Amino acid sequence: MALFPLTSNFEGDFVLQLVAVDTDNTMDEVAAAAAVHSVGRRVRARPGHILRVRRQGGADFLPRSMKVADSGLKPTETVEIIWQAA
Repeated sequence: MALFPLTSNFEGDFVLQLVAVDTDNTMDEVAAAAAVHSVGRRVRARPGHILRVRRQGGADFLPRSMKVADSGLKPTETVEIIWQAA
């Protein structure tokens, strides 16, 4: 367990946020941590959708249960948080 900073590029938000997560957090937990800074502030919630995480510019989402420690992400790397229909 270690604190790990990531930059969040949340879909629909114009602000990049530095988000502190833990290396034991899953991608679902990373998405939730990023949502705290965007949803309800500059981005509307989308009922019936889930949040997915991918590397900035990547095509594929990271598995929802993947832990930060296993993702290969580097400190302060930018991840995109994208809405996906459930």
